[in-house]
Amino acid sequence: MAPSIAVPAVQNHRSAAAKTVAEEEVLRRRNEELERELKRSLEREEKMKMELQRTWERLRVADEAEERLCSQLGELEAEAVDQARAYRERLVMLMEQLSAAQKIIESATVQRS
Repeated sequence: MAPSIAVPAVQNHRSAAAKTVAEEEVLRRRNEELERELKRSLEREEKMKMELQRTWERLRVADEAEERLCSQLGELEAEAVDQARAYRERLVMLMEQLSAAQKIIESATVQRS
């Protein structure tokens, strides 16, 4: 009997090699796609960090403004209380003067009668 050549084994080997090359190409493309997605994700993350920093800065400024406004409001309230007390004192003094003037007028009217 003569030796036989196994041709299908070569075809199987070539087909397996072609399959491996195709799988490698698919994996390479998938890897490139994942790398692009990672890059986009990192860019989005950086943008979000910058936006968070800007928002944090605006919050800090707003917080400082709130503190200043509260301080000014407290000062205005104290000033308003002082003015109200001064107004009341002036009103009481004017009422006393009016009462004294009315008593003088009444006593002068009684003396004339």
